Amino acid sequence: MPNPYFQFKQFTIYHDRCAMKVTTDACLFGSWCAEDIRINAGNQNETDLFEIGTGSGLLSLMVAQKTNCIIDAIEIDEEAAQQAKENISASPWKERITLYRDDVLQFNFSRQYDIILGNPPFYENELSSGNKKKDTAHHGEGLRLEALVRLIKKRLTFSGSFYLLLPFKRIAEAENILEKEELFINKKLIVHQSNLHQPFRTMIEGGHQQRVTEEQHIFITGDSGEYSKEFIALLQDYYLYL
Repeated sequence: MPNPYFQFKQFTIYHDRCAMKVTTDACLFGSWCAEDIRINAGNQNETDLFEIGTGSGLLSLMVAQKTNCIIDAIEIDEEAAQQAKENISASPWKERITLYRDDVLQFNFSRQYDIILGNPPFYENELSSGNKKKDTAHHGEGLRLEALVRLIKKRLTFSGSFYLLLPFKRIAEAENILEKEELFINKKLIVHQSNLHQPFRTMIEGGHQQRVTEEQHIFITGDSGEYSKEFIALLQDYYLYL
């Protein structure tokens, strides 16, 4: 039986009731976002962040560990939302994270956010599993990329940043959708399993304001099969054995 939880240095994620489990690429994304937000926030005391589709609460907790963000996180699935609430309540940052069990497309927003974070469903227009919970999490049954981008445009402050984790094969599609909504990608981190593998994920940061696009590649493992030094640098504050 798979382990029902993933132990980090400062918090624990139980994910046995969530369709979206803790994965290496999600952890890499969370650490990349957290570090970028930490650097860009500077001396700001508070930054408002909204996470779309929090699942187990993983990304919100990773960002909370590294920043002073005040976080609102939303999850449509009832069981996942309950588990995320439990994970957050057991963490050192429970006072800074509010969990909403709701459909983000129906959510009654009261303000805009400085940061919007999302790990959206990957597999729109591809064969689904027949499992409604998994299909909502993985196949975009409830939230399509176009709707997500329109939501980001409306709810992101003019000087704010959005962060998305996408399959590498969908980056051109995402760029077209963002361009139509007059949003710009300013950073790309292209993820490979190793230097022998083709890229499989793209992490992007962007906003309403256009800057010169920075593009970098990261390899999860090096030539020896061990974690690369770049991966370790991002994850060493989270993973127990780094």
